Amino acid sequence: MITSVSLNPSIDRTLTVDGFTPGGLNRVLSKSDVAAGKGINVALTVSGLGLDSECVGFMYRDSAPLFEKRLMMNSTPYDFIWCEGSVRTNIKVFDRAAGVITELNESGMTIEGAAFDEMVDLVVRHAENSDYLVLSGSLPPGCPADFYRTLINAVEGLGCHCVLDADGERLKYGLEAKPFMIKPNRYELEMMTGGPLKSLSDIRRAAMRYIDMGVRVVAVSLGADGAMITDGDDTLYAPRLNIEVKGTVGAGDAMVAGLAAGFMGECDLEQTFRMGVACASTRCVTEGYKTIDRTVYKAFLDMVNIERV
Repeated sequence: MITSVSLNPSIDRTLTVDGFTPGGLNRVLSKSDVAAGKGINVALTVSGLGLDSECVGFMYRDSAPLFEKRLMMNSTPYDFIWCEGSVRTNIKVFDRAAGVITELNESGMTIEGAAFDEMVDLVVRHAENSDYLVLSGSLPPGCPADFYRTLINAVEGLGCHCVLDADGERLKYGLEAKPFMIKPNRYELEMMTGGPLKSLSDIRRAAMRYIDMGVRVVAVSLGADGAMITDGDDTLYAPRLNIEVKGTVGAGDAMVAGLAAGFMGECDLEQTFRMGVACASTRCVTEGYKTIDRTVYKAFLDMVNIERV
């Protein structure tokens, strides 16, 4: 079982325009609202692979039907701590002409301190029956910056491996609890190391710093340049597949889901990495927020080219 924690879910509102003009008039060609957030995306992707997955976290009553419908349609169990109010809305402006997305993300509603104690108890209960616990995304206002560290420490000794996909202080504090795996992108890794990472050797050296801190696996998503993974002994690189990219939203979450699925299946590092890259690539060719196509995913598995660094 892979349990994904969603502490700050969002409604992703995608607005499609032809030629986005900052400061000018932009006519919207289409609009869609989708129940999302990194934790939700990970859980749904794991379910899309045909594996046991569940989502736990905070949920707001006014927005709940949209989330419950999407999770139930994809056979993904959930267990929420209920809050009053509405989920935040993240606006994604897709410029169809340029093929780029501009994102405007809300912070979300403030949550009171007592709810975080309930969340620790909820996560511990589910971790007892889980192989992997995925902690990803932003934290809601009012949440301590070290809350991911708190959750990782709380499940220590339960036999559940923790995967952390966060940035800034959330990642800095989370690292102190020595999660099994982290998945920064190049920019996040540069922010952590304090300088540009221009070559694969630079990226490997930066990732090894976190292996030395006690993290077992560091996976780095490099966007158009592909991805890298290391466990300290082996370092692998995969160039981006030559595919028609229809969108990149959720690709990082899909990679996390594929990697967790590989490790849960006790695959070696190379096969696990192949699964993560194939999963992210499948997300990139999938229209909108549809569930990933397992047939496409299996085809991409054979297309991933792995190089040793």
